Order: sequence, then structure tokens, then C-alpha cells
Amino acid sequence: MALASPKTTTEPLELPLPPVKLDPLAALFSYLVPGLGQIYQGRVGKGLLFFAGLYTLFFYGMWMGQWRNVWLPDTHDLPDVVVLNQRLEGVPKAVSYRPQFVAQFFIGTAAWPAVYQYIKFDRTKDEGPPPFKKFQRSPTEEQLNELQRNASKRWDLGWVYTVIAGVLNLLVIYDALAGPMFRDPPKWLEEQAAGKPLDPESPKPLVAASPPPEPVAPVVATSPPDGPPQGGAT
Repeated sequence: MALASPKTTTEPLELPLPPVKLDPLAALFSYLVPGLGQIYQGRVGKGLLFFAGLYTLFFYGMWMGQWRNVWLPDTHDLPDVVVLNQRLEGVPKAVSYRPQFVAQFFIGTAAWPAVYQYIKFDRTKDEGPPPFKKFQRSPTEEQLNELQRNASKRWDLGWVYTVIAGVLNLLVIYDALAGPMFRDPPKWLEEQAAGKPLDPESPKPLVAASPPPEPVAPVVATSPPDGPPQGGAT
């Protein structure tokens, strides 16, 4: 009997998608404005959702606090702060008296007026330079007492909302940095799936040949021996 002829089949290998590349520019955009990095990456719906949700939470919190709960304090007349035998000055000292601003800062440009007001703060004036004036300006002790006395719990709850918005934007920034979860497959894979001829300049798919089958031993037919069968009648 003749040996079976080996058959080879070719099947395209499913290659992994290109490795994930970090996108620092999109992360920067999402820090400046929540969701802007996702819009830059083409994920418009997701970006608009982040933008609307976080800005609504942040500015609603400011509204609850009568627009006076996002600021860096003027520490000129405040007691010294010593950490690890080092006396803090400038921004570190201001942050030690107002640690909430660390989280609020991550909402992006919406918290930048507080930094500008801190840099341009003038105790001899009742408001800061235009265009911000009193917006995110450090209130005086008398103004703080009035806010807490007249606003009840709303003032404290308001700055909590602004802090939550800033912390949530950290997740948005990371999402923009890591990029989308699903990425486009290689061009040649799409062309192959659509039955189109492959572009000669595109990378060729790798194929694997199936191993040849095991050779089958020939079967030899044998004739029975002459004479009566053993154990038969004579």
C-alpha cells in the first residue's frame, strides 16, 4: 500500500497588538482640563463625561462655600511650622495650613487662580488684582468666622466636594496616560479579514505550516498456508 502523501496547511497566526505606549501629552491635557486628554485621543464621549462630571462637582462645591473655599493662605503672620527640624516657608508653609489645596490643585486650571492670588496677595487691599479680584483669594480671619457662622455646614461640605473632584481627576489623568484599553489591529490584519489583497509594502502575516502526518506502514496481505486448517476435520 502506498504511503499517504503529507498535506500542509497554512493558517495565519494571530499576532498580539502593539505594546501599550504611554501618552504624557494626553495626561497633561487632562490635568489642565478634565477629559481634554481623552478628547485628544479620540475618545470624545468619555472625555465630555469626565469634563461635565468633575467640573460640575468642583464648581458646585465652590458655590456651596460661597466661592470662598479654594485658596492658599497668606502665612506672613501665622506661627512657624517645623517639620523634621526644618522651618517651612512659602508655599510649603501655606499648604501645611491648608492641605485641602493639594487635592484641589489636581483639578487643573480651575484652581490656578488661587496660586495667582497667593503670589500677588496684598494685605493692604480688600481684593486681588483683576480679573480675579476676590475669586479664590485667601479670606481674612473675620471673613472665615463669618462664613462658618452664617453658612452652617454647607461651607465645610463644599470644600469636601472640591477635594473629591481633584482626587477623581487623578484617575482621569492616569486614564489618559495609559491610553485606550482597546487598540486598532494592524492594517494587514484588517485587509486579510476583509478579503482584500495585501499591500506589498505592509508587513506580511506570519504563517505556520502544520506538521506532516505520521507515515502509515503498508499493510501486506498474506495467503493462508496450504493444507487443511489446524484443528479441522481430516
